Formats: sequence, structure tokens, C-alpha cells
Amino acid sequence: MRIGVLGTGNMADALAAHWVRAGHEVAIGGRDAHKAVRLSTRLGGSARPASLRAAAEFGQVVLAALPFEAGAGVARELRSALEGKALIDCSNPVGPGFLPLTQGGISAAQGLAAAAPGAHVVKAFNLCHEDVWRMSPPVFDGRPLAVPVCGDDEPALALVHQLVRDAGCEPVSGGGLERAGLLEATAALFIGLWVGEGADAQAIAPPLAYAAGPRADGPEGVAKHSR
Repeated sequence: MRIGVLGTGNMADALAAHWVRAGHEVAIGGRDAHKAVRLSTRLGGSARPASLRAAAEFGQVVLAALPFEAGAGVARELRSALEGKALIDCSNPVGPGFLPLTQGGISAAQGLAAAAPGAHVVKAFNLCHEDVWRMSPPVFDGRPLAVPVCGDDEPALALVHQLVRDAGCEPVSGGGLERAGLLEATAALFIGLWVGEGADAQAIAPPLAYAAGPRADGPEGVAKHSR
């Protein structure tokens, strides 16, 4: 698969490393040519430096590893190069007080879709710190990390699901792009719990078997009915 990466920062580095190891061709695009060369050299393998436009033109899939404030502007600038392509948004529009910067408006992913209407935007890879994505693979207690993915185009979703697996993770269907804002809000909540409160965000959800409440024939159900 040919992958264009827009950006030369930590998320670009962490995710592209998995895809280079998986044998994909990766073009690292940046406004700063020196940073693009430095990152592609560090990644090695098939990675090559490029301009932002050249990376967008190169990729069957394009990762927008850009700050939220820059994403829509870059997508608008490259809209012709992104036409018909899967465009992954991994941004987290989180501001002061760990609140979403998109409150009352469209999600960051929908903003990219509006800026580049011919692209098939997919929200993914936004719930973890870049150092988690640098793990090879991200496995916890014997379970691969689950990665929620939101989008509307089935071929684009299939490509992104493959890239999730190539990072050693398991894709989870999160619904259409209209649900991307829920992923972004989840990231804001988790970051606030982790950083602001020092709380274990993972502990707020019960195991899947208890998601709809204890089963009537389970130990808790028996105890409930015996009272």
C-alpha cells in the first residue's frame, strides 16, 4: 500500500514506523524539507521525504498527522490531491480545561471532510499518547489494543482497518463519520482523567459481559433474586 503522511511530528513518526515495518511504501510530507528528510531517514526502509502535496498525491491512504488548528487549512490546500482517497484524521481538538475545542460545532474529522469534500475521511488513532503507538505491538494484559474507527466509505474503512492491524492492534467499528465527535470527546474525557486527575480511565468501563448489567443467571443475579 502507498501511504502519504502529512506532518513530521510524533504521531507521524509513531504510526509510520509500523507501516514501514509492514512493508508499505511511505512518503513523509512536511513544509520543512529538513524535517521530512530527518524523519524518513530515521524510519528507513521504504520511507521517503516529500512535500505535503507530493505525499498527498503519492498515497492511496493519507494520514493527516497535523495539529487540529492546521488540519482543515492543509486539507483545503491539498483538496485536489486528496480526491477519492482515504484520509485518516488522528487529531485531538482538546483545549484548556481538557474541553473539546469543537464544542457547539462539527468535529475535527468533519472539518477535514468539509475542507476536502472529495476525500473519504476516517477518524482513528486518536485515543492514545504517541508513545503507546510506538509500542511494537501495543498489547496490554495479553490483549491487542482496540482502535475505534469512524467513517462512511467502506473501501476507505477497509484500508484503515488493515493499517490498524499492521500496527498490531484490532480495529473496532465506531460507526459513521458523524460519530467522530464522540471519539474526540472521549479523548478529551480520558486525557482529563489521566492528566488532570491521575485516574485510571480504563477502570470506568465494566467488562463486556456486564455492559448491559449482570445476567439474571449469574452470581450477582442469583444474589439479587434471593434478597
